[in-house]
Amino acid sequence: MTNSPPIREQSPMLWRARLVVTVIGLGWLVLAARLIQLQWFQQDKFANKAERQREFVEEIAARPGDIVDRQGRLLATTLSTRSLYLVPSQIDAPEKFAQALAPALGLSSDSLLEKIGLNSHRHFLWIKRRLSETEINQVKRLNLPKACWGFRDEYRREYPQGVVAAHVLGLRDIDGVGRGGIEENYDADLRGQNGQRQIARDSRGHVIEIRDDELRPAIPGRTIRLTLDVVVQLYAERELDNVMQEWKPESCCVVVIDPMNGDVLAMATRPTFDPNQPQEASPDSWKNRAIADIYEPGSTFKPMIVSYGLDHGVLEKEDVFNCENGQYRMGRRILHDHHRYGKLSLTDVLVKSSNIGMAKIGERMENPRLHEAATIFGFGRKTGIELPGELPGILRPLKDWTSYSTGSIPMGHELATTPLQLITAHAALANGGQLVRPHIVLPTQHDSRINQHGMTESAVSSETARWIVEHPMQEVVTRGTGKKAQIPGYHVFGKTGTAQCLSADGGYVHGKYISSFVCGAPAESPRLLALVVVNQSSVGGETFGGRVAAPAAANVLRQSLVYLRISPDDHLLRAATNLKNDDLEEDPHAN
Repeated sequence: MTNSPPIREQSPMLWRARLVVTVIGLGWLVLAARLIQLQWFQQDKFANKAERQREFVEEIAARPGDIVDRQGRLLATTLSTRSLYLVPSQIDAPEKFAQALAPALGLSSDSLLEKIGLNSHRHFLWIKRRLSETEINQVKRLNLPKACWGFRDEYRREYPQGVVAAHVLGLRDIDGVGRGGIEENYDADLRGQNGQRQIARDSRGHVIEIRDDELRPAIPGRTIRLTLDVVVQLYAERELDNVMQEWKPESCCVVVIDPMNGDVLAMATRPTFDPNQPQEASPDSWKNRAIADIYEPGSTFKPMIVSYGLDHGVLEKEDVFNCENGQYRMGRRILHDHHRYGKLSLTDVLVKSSNIGMAKIGERMENPRLHEAATIFGFGRKTGIELPGELPGILRPLKDWTSYSTGSIPMGHELATTPLQLITAHAALANGGQLVRPHIVLPTQHDSRINQHGMTESAVSSETARWIVEHPMQEVVTRGTGKKAQIPGYHVFGKTGTAQCLSADGGYVHGKYISSFVCGAPAESPRLLALVVVNQSSVGGETFGGRVAAPAAANVLRQSLVYLRISPDDHLLRAATNLKNDDLEEDPHAN
């Protein structure tokens, strides 16, 4: 007979068995409770989550609007392209993957491998944006695992004219954001409104359905039409290239404007950049010098002072000034002219550009009138053109002016202007005395930000403005400092300017000059104005505005007059033709 084990030996075994059963039972109870919770109480929550993982909303990019010139010629447009992304978390053999893909994109396989490694946990990684057709085809031929990469449709901004009007246009960066120029100032209008669509994917991420009922179409950006004329702009660009080659200045710019309504037909700057290749631009090429360079206008400012003085009865057209044979003590300083002039008429003070004559005009007008003259012609404030980055120039408060200012201001010193401010002031003289607001964008009914044409304020009377243009400024070209600006067949008017460069401490840089020339035609009824400003020419000796800037401004003006079919004076044209023929007949070497 077998004896039963003692009770004290059975209890521990039984206890352990019961413990195991209890733990397993509790585990099953917890699992059952969790299943009940998931199935009964959280079913909707997880069903919605699964649906969200299967379906997602994809943004549809809007096509940015075009930028065109006044004739509708394309300056900036948008092309469809594709960009490549990777899913690093799905790449099993990164080194092999990088070695296969990199050559197709012109990338370094080591750099690509490092990029994949640093982002191995991510499910989306841009590799290269805006691919060419060749690159797209090369990637397709690689037969890489579909779960590891993909294309996304994007837009690429294209500038068909290259560097033409680059500073006016600006550019759109890789993310489609406007940077500089019209692209920045009208970014919201050009960008448009993105759309949306709902897409269903399978477990591998492949698109299996696009739900049309959840589609919200993208709204393309609107087209911006500029006042620029591409042909006139090309004339301006080419002339600046010639100036850079001949005079080798640090920079230069040109502005062409219709004085009657303020339309800017051309605005160009050197150095420049190609918005199609912004990565190649030099640091000093981004600045639009027509609106962001400030300098003392020098003698180009003198007609504004004379016209104000005439209009307010301080000066008379028949006035004569003793220019002291080229040397005149004014307070603590001695003023000089470039030539030893004696008595000069008011007209000749402008024609000969006498600083002493202008200083004596300043003494007669006194500081309050001089300050008002500068103010009514728009100096010291922005013109309001539709471009970012415009500077207001410098016009100090009247309380800061001294007796020194009385002689300096009439000569175009102690104040600073931008090229656009200066040509806008001259437009007031050319159009009969009205200060127009310059425009770079043609106005539309639904864009309240654009100042409508015709919004002007009076600067001087039409009689005074007409006399300044048809007499002193026209004679500047026929017999004065601007003779290099003569154009056969046209009565050209203009004014030269040569000023020392300002230093950072408010003084002047010795031997560094700004050469400028503004001119227009026909004098009897001005249709165009052109201004060329050349900063610090480094060759050619004397850098007077009549020598450096006048020929360039006249060339732009002449070509533009012919292109726009602005009729020459028939009498002048015949005289110029006869003179040319006579010269040929008298030249024994002429063919």
